[in-house]
Amino acid sequence: MNNDCRAAAARVLSAVCSDGQSLGRALARCERDVLPRDRALLRELCYGTLRQHPRLDALIKPLLQKPFKTKDDDLRQLLLVGAYQLFHSRIPDHAALAATVDATRTLGKGWASGLVNGVLRNLQRRYPQLVERLTPAARDAHPDWLWQQLRNSWPEQGDAIIAAGNDYPPMCLRVNRHHGSRDNYLAELRSAGIDASPCELASDGLRLTQSVDVELLPGFGDGRASVQDEAAQLAAQLLDPQPGERILDACAAPGGKTGHLLELQPQLAALIALDSDAERLLGDASTPDDWYDGKPFDRILLDAPCSGTGVIRRHPDIKVLRSAADIEALAKLQGELLRALWPLLKPGGTLLYVTCSILPAENRDVVGAFLAETADATEQPIDAAWGVAQPAGRQLLPAPGGCDGFYYARIRKT
Repeated sequence: MNNDCRAAAARVLSAVCSDGQSLGRALARCERDVLPRDRALLRELCYGTLRQHPRLDALIKPLLQKPFKTKDDDLRQLLLVGAYQLFHSRIPDHAALAATVDATRTLGKGWASGLVNGVLRNLQRRYPQLVERLTPAARDAHPDWLWQQLRNSWPEQGDAIIAAGNDYPPMCLRVNRHHGSRDNYLAELRSAGIDASPCELASDGLRLTQSVDVELLPGFGDGRASVQDEAAQLAAQLLDPQPGERILDACAAPGGKTGHLLELQPQLAALIALDSDAERLLGDASTPDDWYDGKPFDRILLDAPCSGTGVIRRHPDIKVLRSAADIEALAKLQGELLRALWPLLKPGGTLLYVTCSILPAENRDVVGAFLAETADATEQPIDAAWGVAQPAGRQLLPAPGGCDGFYYARIRKT
């Protein structure tokens, strides 16, 4: 183990940006090599740098005489980690510079110490002029393709959506009503010195004023509360499970919505949860013949694979891992899942289509096309005060300090 968080952060970011790994997996692997007391700083450097990655990368590029070789991508990422500390953290400049330059030796590339030092000091001197030259997308720390799609899709809400994408996400809890009421748990939190307030949209939700370690939450290990954003908690409420029903949670991992369904309605006849990720729950919703027992479902929850653009502040690696080409492929998959699952639903049954995307191509367009081609499918409009009504479904947009971005459409089989 060592305490060189900057070198570890550079390795994590290189695994994401160069090798295409998810931030969660890359961080879990590298986190073990850092002293426990420094792991919070490592996470801050990784998450923070990725949130600002398009901006920081655009600032650094003009200061390099030539691009780094692929094998030295960790040095490029180290420069971005250094820039993040200088302009987006409370770490004193001299400490950030010294620690970042020292990290070149931990990476086994001490020959680059002068380069890293020179580029970061040059960035400090020329920062105002370099910022002036940034494209609007880079200035907003979003990739060009996504910035343009957000502006085109949501011209009135674009500024708030982009600000939310660069913000720290709030920490929300879902109180397990089988262990007591939300009000009682809120009182326990406050007694423990943890400030929180009831969520406006989610009936079991609490929003913490400040994020805390889950080990500090009363009864967390006993299942009295779970961490889940308020927008995600709406899925179980909208599906509205009833006693004696058979329900399918078609893309269930990591299981938060599955647990919520059981908390809302423990007297189900059956709740089947599956996911195509073999490390979680094995079962592909697009190929029911491999697992379906022939008994139709009263309700189906399809939390479809998507771009994740509504939760980008929680998964900032989306900014470097996603591209415009992915959206068409995801929309095709989403349509395939709808068509594959529809025959499994009873007449009179309800399918709830959900994504954590804010791009219409994955949401209203997918559902609209499915409704147009499916004779026995009809939309059940969601009558709610939250979100933006769409031609099909309802879109909840992310807001700084508020909910994540989610799309919901309720479809009934006639």
